Amino acid sequence: MSRTPTSREDVLALIEAHPMGDTPRTMREAFPHRTGPQPKGEAHPFGLAFGSGPKVLFFHGGGYVFGSPESHGHAAARLAAAGLRVVLPRYPLAPERPWPAQLDAARAALDAVEGSVAVAGISAGGHLALNLALAARGRVAALALMSPNTDRTGLSRTREANANADAMNDDASDRALGEMALGGLRDDDPEKSPLLADLRVLPPTFLSVGLDEVLLDDTLLLSRRLGLAGVETRLETVPGAFHMAHLWPQALPPAGAALDRMGAWLRGMLAGRRPAGDVLLS
Repeated sequence: MSRTPTSREDVLALIEAHPMGDTPRTMREAFPHRTGPQPKGEAHPFGLAFGSGPKVLFFHGGGYVFGSPESHGHAAARLAAAGLRVVLPRYPLAPERPWPAQLDAARAALDAVEGSVAVAGISAGGHLALNLALAARGRVAALALMSPNTDRTGLSRTREANANADAMNDDASDRALGEMALGGLRDDDPEKSPLLADLRVLPPTFLSVGLDEVLLDDTLLLSRRLGLAGVETRLETVPGAFHMAHLWPQALPPAGAALDRMGAWLRGMLAGRRPAGDVLLS
């Protein structure tokens, strides 16, 4: 296993040194080397847990094909530092277990938590968190999404415009992962493209996305539709951040600061402090 990256240059070197390949096996082997060593966390019946305080379920990314609670420890620990109990549930991976196996597992994790809970997720985990909040109407107190996949119908312009800027993602790979996991759904199915769902049922939502991401528009379009649906929404863009930059908060200070603000917001929401909806560009 490579050493923990401490700078942007370290992160980019890890990404370059560990190409993902195009099969589930090669992706699952490469991804932990890309992210580098992670805090181990505490064993939990549903996966791993960090910190103590109000509860947050945090769903990992990886296109539903790779990734795990163990590969997201730095991001979870940074959120937990705000005074939160952050649980990373384990969910089944595609293509062996296609959708909706992931949603079923997420719902089971949510149903096992008593009291007020927030839900967070990154990339495909953001798509999962969004679908969970839509399915479990009124059960989720707050929603925090980092670079979620929200649309497969072609509305985004940044999938092409940011193709050369995003060190971690590209449109072709993202679509291939989507087909492995969600291929049984039409592109305009609200579970595949939750941008098209009835968003009025969602709780207050915090969105964080890098300006260099191919999925930038997936978040910007969601922010607009949330606002039009009357959902309290906070949007933060992270300059110079590529997809999943939040996984390296110790090496990428803007991503770390974004997690700090997200953690403070979640803590406030779970404590009953409901800020007015706003849009922040940072």
